Amino acid sequence: MTKLILPRSFKFQAAPFRAWRKHGTYGNVAPFSTSTARRSYADTIDNLKIGKHTRVLYQGFTGRQATMNAQESIDYGTNVVGGVKPGVEGEHLGLPVLPSVRAAVEKLKPDASAIYVPGNGTVAAMEEAIENEIPLIVAVAEHIPVHDIMRIHQMLRTQSKTRLVGANCPGIISTHGRCRLGFQPLPFFKEGNVGIVAKSGTLSYEAVASTTRAGLGQTYGISMGGDILAGTNFVEAFQVLVEDENTEGIIMIGEVGGSAELRAAEWIKEYNKRETNPKPFMSVIGGIQAPPARIMGHAGAWAAPGEASAAQKIRILQDVGVTVVDHPEKLGEGMKKLLAERTKTGGQKVSSAGSSQRRGYHTMRRRPMVTESKAQTHEQRRTLYIKKSQALDMLRDRGIKIADSPMGQQEKFVAISIDRDARQPCIIASPTTAPGEAFQLSKSFPFGYGTYEAKSDTMIQDVAAHLGISGKGKDSLAQLLGELSDLFSSKEAFVLQTKIVVDDDGLLQVQGAKFGFDDAAFRSSKRQADVHALRDIKSEVPEDVEAEKEGMIYVKFAGEGSIGTIVNGAGLAMNTVDALVARGGSPANFMDTGGKATSETIKAGFRILVSDPRVKVIFVNIFGGLTLGDMIANGILMAFKDLKLKVPVVVRIRGTREAEGQKLIQESGLQLDAFDSFEDAAARAIAIAKGTQSME
Repeated sequence: MTKLILPRSFKFQAAPFRAWRKHGTYGNVAPFSTSTARRSYADTIDNLKIGKHTRVLYQGFTGRQATMNAQESIDYGTNVVGGVKPGVEGEHLGLPVLPSVRAAVEKLKPDASAIYVPGNGTVAAMEEAIENEIPLIVAVAEHIPVHDIMRIHQMLRTQSKTRLVGANCPGIISTHGRCRLGFQPLPFFKEGNVGIVAKSGTLSYEAVASTTRAGLGQTYGISMGGDILAGTNFVEAFQVLVEDENTEGIIMIGEVGGSAELRAAEWIKEYNKRETNPKPFMSVIGGIQAPPARIMGHAGAWAAPGEASAAQKIRILQDVGVTVVDHPEKLGEGMKKLLAERTKTGGQKVSSAGSSQRRGYHTMRRRPMVTESKAQTHEQRRTLYIKKSQALDMLRDRGIKIADSPMGQQEKFVAISIDRDARQPCIIASPTTAPGEAFQLSKSFPFGYGTYEAKSDTMIQDVAAHLGISGKGKDSLAQLLGELSDLFSSKEAFVLQTKIVVDDDGLLQVQGAKFGFDDAAFRSSKRQADVHALRDIKSEVPEDVEAEKEGMIYVKFAGEGSIGTIVNGAGLAMNTVDALVARGGSPANFMDTGGKATSETIKAGFRILVSDPRVKVIFVNIFGGLTLGDMIANGILMAFKDLKLKVPVVVRIRGTREAEGQKLIQESGLQLDAFDSFEDAAARAIAIAKGTQSME
């Protein structure tokens, strides 16, 4: 199919844009153009350079959360110039309220927008901000359906005015510029010299607290967020931080899922080669112990076919000179040593990528050798996998030939999924399914969301050539790819995997299928009810289902796990499990109570954990941002009283109102230990689990 080529004189028109926003297509491209054909989304990176000059608009300004957040940001020094409430014009917090983003842009001239529109209105608010070319938009909302965010990225990639931070993230903050767009806990930030880029909110707060305690402070905190597709990735944030005169060291917080960490490693390697005295990099990567096929709290925290594991990411980062530690508490003192070494090195050119960083870190405790989790378990819950028979029925109903029994020919692999680097859907193809070889030979073919590119003659030819399919097989491949791409879009899938063979007649037959769908589409907007109805709750782990009802994510680990974990935040929960294993502990579970855990949430978490007879001690690890330390402590005390707990509990509380929370625990007179340090708390929990210490 021939692409629609727009002339350079093409100007944005609101009516076609709204039609595209509603129906998903605009010819064969999104309805955007730039002044020159060479400009792209990459040209918006400098929009991340926020500061005192940044004029901030709030979308959803008068809502309760937005009001509280805006007032905090104003008190911090953020130049909030007003906000938007559809159809309303007036005043709020002493600032103007405009009836539309267009009116606000014309009158207030904002440089950035913080989006606090509730529910599924977030996506429409993002679209309106892009339509009106606001230079920076920050979306903090969780659970945005993945196809909605793919549509946003299709819009972003065809323009050069607007940059996105988020979604599902704390936002962006500049300490030197006293500017915050998001909900970062301000008391922990200190003007300093370390830039932090993170997928995980709670782990980024830990990194902030660690660098503040070390006397370093921060320059920028830039969030990637935990979704499958990030508006701003590590490499884009690095480009701002290495140019920033105040930033002397850089911390990146990554996790299982996607390849952003690998692209970061490639970029760091080239940066270290070209710079005389490069800025040092440190990192924490979560999810080493994440079981296969599970989403670990964050929507993007799962590894697609052919992606590197968390352990592999760590090794790759270490190979390019990044100092990787196993807990964010170590980042502050570690970075202090690296910066001292950089000062001594001065302008001397390092002989190999990152060698000066490693020399500066030799006196610190190195991270233990990482070992990957091999535990198998049932499927994850943040998205919905259907049974193999149901997936094959979907294909059969669409006229795809299904093999009645296994055939002797070599299997090939074809899937529709999401290319996180390209920020687009893609076809993934491999001429073999053999372990090892499939990873090496797998290739991604991205295509534009809402376009016909997946079915184009060029695409079919490229995929067929990679698979080694010709003749009649190419025609049946075209049929399969057409049906898979239609199914992917119409039913809001996130991955459609098939195993295919070419029969004796040269035609394709499918003999295996694994289909995953985005459950957020149903939860947020009640879309795809027919697919959601295929969920078989009776086949799921009961504790998973109970946790889900309480707004938590719970993963029960196989084996003899003896330490039950309760943690607020997916990244922190992954890191807690990893760090316990590295210190000789045996976690029984992963539990993410969410970033807004309450006393009732904590009580529900205890109820689930004590139902597991393997658990000998419960380790509660809380870093309070929005979560208050004393509120969590009260939840723990309430659980002891109401559940009559007999299992020992070790509590580590850091963050907001940490002292008050620790005091409540220490003075309770119950079988509770309260700690500030993760190392001390982890050692205590492990010792109790192993029976070498008691709570007496």
